[in-house]
Amino acid sequence: MTKFNTSIFSALLLVSAIVLASCGSDDDEPVVIPERPQNVEARFTDTIRYEKEKTTAYNFEYPSTDPYGEPVTLSGTITIGDEVRSTHHARGLLLYNHYTVYRADQCPSKGELGAQLFMTGSGLITVSADYYGFGATEDKQQTYCISGANAQASVDALIAAKALLASHGYHSDDVLFNAGYSQGAQTAMAVVRLVTQKYPDIHLTCTFAGGGSYDIPETYRQFIRSGKTAMPSTVISVLLAYNEYFSLGMPREAIFREPLLSHIDEWVLSKKYSREQIDRLVASSSISDWCAPELLDTDSELSQRLMAALDRDNLCHGWSPRKDEHIYLFHNSADGAVPVENTQNLGNFLREQGVEHLSMRVANYGALFGQPAHETGAIFFVAEALLKVCDILDINIWIDYNRFIELL
Repeated sequence: MTKFNTSIFSALLLVSAIVLASCGSDDDEPVVIPERPQNVEARFTDTIRYEKEKTTAYNFEYPSTDPYGEPVTLSGTITIGDEVRSTHHARGLLLYNHYTVYRADQCPSKGELGAQLFMTGSGLITVSADYYGFGATEDKQQTYCISGANAQASVDALIAAKALLASHGYHSDDVLFNAGYSQGAQTAMAVVRLVTQKYPDIHLTCTFAGGGSYDIPETYRQFIRSGKTAMPSTVISVLLAYNEYFSLGMPREAIFREPLLSHIDEWVLSKKYSREQIDRLVASSSISDWCAPELLDTDSELSQRLMAALDRDNLCHGWSPRKDEHIYLFHNSADGAVPVENTQNLGNFLREQGVEHLSMRVANYGALFGQPAHETGAIFFVAEALLKVCDILDINIWIDYNRFIELL
């Protein structure tokens, strides 16, 4: 392991968003942590080898529920570093909840791995769900920022992964990290809520959540007040998802203006374009340029109908977290994509609920390293989260400095 200056380490973590190594096949059997044996309708579907990162990804399908609560088969990925495969022992699990993606090939099972590959050398195994609308359900509209549905997909992936791989003889320390940034942070906190409400036998060692939309109604109000957003695609996708899965019955012409209105299917729902590409196609950060006026009027019936749906999935009220949860929240206050009020409101709620181990970092990191403020926040969030993981596991930073220089 290599220990080096943490400020340099923070800058180098920019690589996390862009590094994907060459892929090949691996004929080895998947290996992970056993739990109690149980019969599950889950199966491995693919194995992908990341040779430079010394990591193998095992794709799998598992039973879960769709946004309406009906049975569905979802997909996800388990990643295991060679240091774990060689010792048959893991320091624990990381439930990694992925950030915003739009292209069909950007979900974990299609090879979109960043933070997962970072974990090689940590001794942790990662489990990641694709969420509904990707992977095995690619033909469905994604449940964008519907935290309840995405948390269920994530927890079911965790349960299925443990059960499916229990017979391979691996053992682990009793550690379970839960982490995500942006949409992944919202999902990570929804996992805390879901575990609290339905899974008393699942205990999270620590949850790391950065730059997430925990208070969707407040996010909506902030965008209306400011009249702009740094990522139009995310606002558009929230409107589409809540209209669809909360059955609001809002006609598209009541939500969007031209030219976006005529291009929703192609630009957003086709899964052909990345977030950056969609934002360029929309071509305006001003919400009034592509959002219908009635939806921007908070007194309108349409707006109030939407707000009621958004509030049903609000993580800042309506549940009681376990008092002994360990939660770390992070936000770049300069973030123009996810307003900082989300983290401030969630932090206030968790304090009011008596969460004993809550830490927050809210600061203005600006837009550095040639990245927008939201992505800049991700760099510092990952750096701090990894250092906290090291403290909990009592290990040194495992990232090889020279390897990062090479990748840069």
